[in-house]
Amino acid sequence: GYRSVKGPADDEWFVAGHFQFERGDPAVLSQDLRQWIQKRNNSQPIGVFSCGSVFTNPPGEYAARLIETCGLKGFRIGGVQVSEKHANFIVNDGRATAKEALSLITYIKDVVQEKTGIVLTSEVRFLA
Repeated sequence: GYRSVKGPADDEWFVAGHFQFERGDPAVLSQDLRQWIQKRNNSQPIGVFSCGSVFTNPPGEYAARLIETCGLKGFRIGGVQVSEKHANFIVNDGRATAKEALSLITYIKDVVQEKTGIVLTSEVRFLA
């Protein structure tokens, strides 16, 4: 399901996947796919290096809205920045380090918690 998967445990990782989908009308599927891609292209920073969606949405809320409300859209640390297009994406200008990305994620979490009382949960995992 959307943002729902059984496993792996916190100390386990997926390295591959096999998916099975129901067949449908190709014309309908093609139209649905085109609409989905257009919506994604209009709302997300496509064509740039990014961490993808960084935080899960808290219950009844959107991480991107919280980040934007806290004035963090466009905020930068070194080569990483909160996307101007979608605040739940961190984009890399091509020279960023993992340390900068982790620093920005930590900063975002701290500011959002301080200003809203909501603790954001990261979808991004760092390996040491």
